[in-house]
Amino acid sequence: MAEVDVSVAGRSYKLHCRDGEEDQLRALARIVDQKASEITGALGEMTEARTLVLSALLIADELNDLRGAAAVARNESPADLAPDPAYAVAIERIAERVERLATHLENSAS
Repeated sequence: MAEVDVSVAGRSYKLHCRDGEEDQLRALARIVDQKASEITGALGEMTEARTLVLSALLIADELNDLRGAAAVARNESPADLAPDPAYAVAIERIAERVERLATHLENSAS
């Protein structure tokens, strides 16, 4: 198991991956870091948790668009690939829980 140091939204993380996948992990971390930079550039500074959640949601939105485009290219209906509304509710609840946790951690640190 390889250990990789990555930086996302100004914070360093030690992550593990399978041997030989280090470069791929670094490349993926750069994508997330770029999204985080775009978000903070557009919306200003915010909590780490909120930045990461919004980054993940924007990347998921891009993935969803690509899946829809691929479906159209295969003459399928993009609606067949649309996420289940229950997932959207679950993601929203998770985002709210992350926000509450981040607020709690910020208040504890003060």
